[in-house]
Parts: sequence; C-alpha cells; structure tokens
Amino acid sequence: MNITRCIAVVTLLGAATMMTACETTNNTGTFSGSEVGRAQSVQLGMAYTVRDVSIQNAPSRVGTATGAALGGIAGSSLGSSNRAHTAGAVAGGAAANAVTRSTTPGVEVTVRLDSNQLMSVVQADSPNEFRVGDAVRVTSDGVTTRVVRN
Repeated sequence: MNITRCIAVVTLLGAATMMTACETTNNTGTFSGSEVGRAQSVQLGMAYTVRDVSIQNAPSRVGTATGAALGGIAGSSLGSSNRAHTAGAVAGGAAANAVTRSTTPGVEVTVRLDSNQLMSVVQADSPNEFRVGDAVRVTSDGVTTRVVRN
C-alpha cells in the first residue's frame, strides 16, 4: 500500500470517527431548541418497573453523505477510473453508516400514574437513575415524553 492510499484510508477513518461526535442524545436534561417555550402536560406517578435497554441510533444522513464524499476522494487516489471513485464512495458511505449506527445505553421506565394507568417510556438515561417505587413525573408535549424523579 503506497503512502497516498494510507493517507486516504486514515483520513476516511478519522472523518467517520469524528462524525459520531455529532450524534445527539435525548436524555432528561437535554432539550432541543424546538422544545423551548412549548407547553408540556405533567402527570405524577410511581416507577413500577425499570429495566436496561439499548437504544439503536439512526444512521446520520449527513454522516453517510460525508463518508461517501470522502470515500470518493479516497477512491480517486486509488485510480482515476469511475469504478475507483464509485467503489470509494460506496465504501465510505457504508463505513460512515456503520460507525454512526451505534447504540446508546437507556432505560425503560414503566410508571403507574396516579390515575392507576400504566405508561412505559424509553429514554437515554442510566438505569441507576430510577428505582421501583420512586415518585416520578411524566412530562409530554405530544412529541417527546420524559420521566424524571420528583
């Protein structure tokens, strides 16, 4: 493998790794800009069950596109043919997709609301954050629902 190929491969892997830093998590203390000022309903209850889950992050379209572009550039260092460019772009897009498709630790909290109704919410959080019997509140704006301890 010549030095140009090594540089292209290292650049591609470095860029794909950096793209994972762009992933966002939806935990109880993080709000998106669109949630600011939006009214939320609040229901009180008790943590009924708590279990660990893994949340699979969706692949980032920006990450995949960037990986494909970088792969195309890397492919051009392998040769000047369209096949080299295409192979590089496909490999770069697939690599970026695989890197950004990671999992986040999460928790599923089933809450017995004060109305006696059961509600289950999965969120990015530590399972140690909740214990069965904890007093909790469930907030929802109709799109995002969160469980937090009182």
